[in-house]
Amino acid sequence: MTAVLDRVTTPVARRPYLSRTVGFAGMSAAMVAILVAAGAPTPLLPIYQAQWALPPSMLTLAFGVYAFALLAAIPVIGSLSDYVGRRPLMIGSLALDLVAMLVFLSSTSIGWLIAARVVQGVATAAASSSLSAAVVELAPERHKKLGAQMTSMAPLAGLGIGALFSGVVAQYASDAAFAVWLVLAAVMALGTAFAAFTPETATPKPGALASLIPRVSVPAQVRRLFSSAMPGVVASFMLMALYLGLVPVVLRAVFHVSSPLVGALAAFVMFTAGAAVSATTSSVRPHRLRLVGASGLAIGAILFAGAIGAHALPLLWAGALVGGAGIGAGFAGTTRGLVPEVAQHQRAGLFTAIYLVGYLAMGVSAVVAGLVIGAVGAASMAAGFGAVTAIVALVGVLATAGVKR
Repeated sequence: MTAVLDRVTTPVARRPYLSRTVGFAGMSAAMVAILVAAGAPTPLLPIYQAQWALPPSMLTLAFGVYAFALLAAIPVIGSLSDYVGRRPLMIGSLALDLVAMLVFLSSTSIGWLIAARVVQGVATAAASSSLSAAVVELAPERHKKLGAQMTSMAPLAGLGIGALFSGVVAQYASDAAFAVWLVLAAVMALGTAFAAFTPETATPKPGALASLIPRVSVPAQVRRLFSSAMPGVVASFMLMALYLGLVPVVLRAVFHVSSPLVGALAAFVMFTAGAAVSATTSSVRPHRLRLVGASGLAIGAILFAGAIGAHALPLLWAGALVGGAGIGAGFAGTTRGLVPEVAQHQRAGLFTAIYLVGYLAMGVSAVVAGLVIGAVGAASMAAGFGAVTAIVALVGVLATAGVKR
């Protein structure tokens, strides 16, 4: 009887969670780390190509499957954290990305590399919703705007940092791939442990299984605006596919540049420009941002195509700078224009629709480019890719100009 009373009256020990401020900082870092890992393969692709004697089409397939895996996972698990809580999904996504890093680390063939990219795509999809929501909710009350800015800047900044980090390691390390994936595996392990002690910000509720049914919806009141913004979104993701998945191949085949750091710096310039524009244009009207963004994308793609035709490497860098600014402006204008016009319960489906279009464009364009390169060569493929991207962006300029502010 005494033992029973002791069990009843003794308080249950609670897990010592971190403070919300520390959790905000840690999960912001984890969100960046997830995207750092996504950008890391770019400078390593030529190394894998040389080691395994791969055709360019296999490299673009390894890049494209990431987008397809993310595309398939986002509609299924995008809203799961609303039902099971943020922390379980944060722990799961970081742990799954750790698995991807370990598969990369032990890869001995292109098949394992593709498998690692698929796992990484699913992990990134799971993290994109749970980490983004947690960062906004954990942000200090006086700095809630900072949480929203982190969610918009982290993807661009993370991809750029990942490419640069991997490029520097590839330039100077004897076994670059092993070093990159070992460091990132340690980062993901640390992030997983940190997430376990981060305070929960969402109350679990029934309906988790039902939430796994894919939901993609564009509310009626924003369908015209959504349609006008989609060419810019497609052009943005095509340009990202170009600099993340194809530029390393183009540099080696067209410009005879074998240094992995050059391609990494081009991607870093593009994503840094995008993050900077996104962070500094909060006072600019969304309609103007979309116009500027689509115009920047068109100019950046034209500069890239011109770099191939004129065999002028500086134009490729200029295209990265201008096109990156266009990505940042266009995506910021799209989200800031659409989100305030819909109810809170409609936003998850809306974001799913935006990413569905974007990642479909990224994956399809990369895989098609890989198939075309074998038939027409790297130079013709790259010039054609730039031209098509410019045309899509110009359609975005006309579509945006035709919609009232």
